[in-house]
Amino acid sequence: MDDTVLVLNGPNLNLLGKRQPEIYGSATLHDVEALCRATAAEFGLRAECRQSNAEHVLIDAIHEFRVGTAGIVINAGAYTHTSVAILDALNACEVPVIECHISNVHRREAFRHHSYVSKAATAVLAGFGIHGYSLAIRHLARLRSAEG
Repeated sequence: MDDTVLVLNGPNLNLLGKRQPEIYGSATLHDVEALCRATAAEFGLRAECRQSNAEHVLIDAIHEFRVGTAGIVINAGAYTHTSVAILDALNACEVPVIECHISNVHRREAFRHHSYVSKAATAVLAGFGIHGYSLAIRHLARLRSAEG
């Protein structure tokens, strides 16, 4: 099995630190990626970090990492609430999938309360800020060590 964790960020997450800092904080996507790489390294894993504003690019990444890796951490951004196509891709995964949101989506607009991603996720984290990514990777490492 590959020691790689895919950390996949969707639309507008490239604007972290600039877009609505009162909701998403001041950390940048670069900060998130550095945190993920450092956390993964603690467990002998490697974080492959990708971000796209394009749905098909996210789906292609899910397809690429859906088998034989340590798992996927996904913050699909607004696609969380709209994309059956991403759900279908995640349903084809044979690895654990952790859904991660920086903000607590349940304290926000009603349309954000529904997640297609959750239907395929092993676990869901919301409202932990960027620390949620670290928690997600730690959980994947725990699942991996429990397997063998």
